[in-house]
Amino acid sequence: MEYFFVYHAVTERPMQKGQKIRFDEQHRSGVYERVMAKENTVKDIYLHPQSYILDALDHPTKVALRELALEKVRLEKYPFFPSRLASLYVSTNMQDAQNWANYFLSLGRTVYQLVRLKVSGQRFTGDAHNCFDGTLDEKENLQFAEDYWENRKNRKNEPPLWETIVNGDIEVVEILKTYT
Repeated sequence: MEYFFVYHAVTERPMQKGQKIRFDEQHRSGVYERVMAKENTVKDIYLHPQSYILDALDHPTKVALRELALEKVRLEKYPFFPSRLASLYVSTNMQDAQNWANYFLSLGRTVYQLVRLKVSGQRFTGDAHNCFDGTLDEKENLQFAEDYWENRKNRKNEPPLWETIVNGDIEVVEILKTYT
C-alpha cells in the first residue's frame, strides 16, 4: 500500500519521533471507548425519546448519538472510508494543523506538539462544521451523518473547516513544534 504524509496537533500525550500507531477494527481510539460506554443509553433514547429532554443530555451522550449515527451510515454506504471510531484526526497541511492547535488552546485543551506523520491506510477529509450534536431523533441524526460523509454544504453557511481522519499504519516522522 502506498503512503502519504499528514500533520497532527497532539493533545492526549506527547509523541516521539519514530513512534508507530495502528488504527483498525482491533485498534480503536479513545473516542470508541467513550461512545460505546453510552451505546445502551442511545438505544434507550431511540426507543423512548419522549422520556428524554435534549437539553438535559450530557455532552458525551450527544457525542455518542452523533458518532453512532455516523458509523451506521459509514458502514452501510461508505465502508471504504475509515471509521471515526478507529482513526486519528489529522490535517493535510501544516497551516490547518496549526489552526486546530490554536482552536484547542482557545478551549483550554493542552496541546503538546505539531507532528508530521507518514500514513499507510485510508483517509477521508470532511467539513467539521457538518459534525453535529446528536438529537433524540435517529432519522434526523442519520440524515446529518449522510451530510457529513457526502461533504454537503454545512448548515452554518460557513466556509468548510476541514478535518481528515486516517487509519492503518501511522509513524511519527518529525516533531515540528513543541508547546511548553
